[in-house]
Amino acid sequence: MRKNFYLIIISFCLSSCYTYQVKKPADPATDNKQDSKRNAALSNNASSEQMKSSIAESQSQSSQPAPVPINVQEKLAPNKKFKIDVDGKSYKIIVDKWESDSLVAHPISNPKKILKFHKNQINSEKIAEKRFSQPIADIITVTAYAGIGVLIWSLLK
Repeated sequence: MRKNFYLIIISFCLSSCYTYQVKKPADPATDNKQDSKRNAALSNNASSEQMKSSIAESQSQSSQPAPVPINVQEKLAPNKKFKIDVDGKSYKIIVDKWESDSLVAHPISNPKKILKFHKNQINSEKIAEKRFSQPIADIITVTAYAGIGVLIWSLLK
């Protein structure tokens, strides 16, 4: 029983509620649908000619979603932790600063080592920021409560 208890405590110490998550860009199609609803609501008082033209305009906008350019320099803010993919190799870094088009950072595990990457080397689709993960925190909390309940039950038995 004690071995299992120690294993549970060690696993809680090794687990973390922070994970690296890729930030998903806003979907322009849903934005256009909301705009078309606003346009329709505003044009209820207008003539049917104006309503038809606004609906046609909103449909033409939603059928041609504009590609959203991803700016690597805006995504990689200084003093934050990220997991980036550079030329097929993955790095967990803390961003120090941007020098022109080059990222200056250091690995999380070795703060004395300096890494420099050009912004074109970084795969912008695989930039993951270290964030708090609520589902993992909930799982750890429920497991901790269950473990405490089992411990109390075993002591009272």
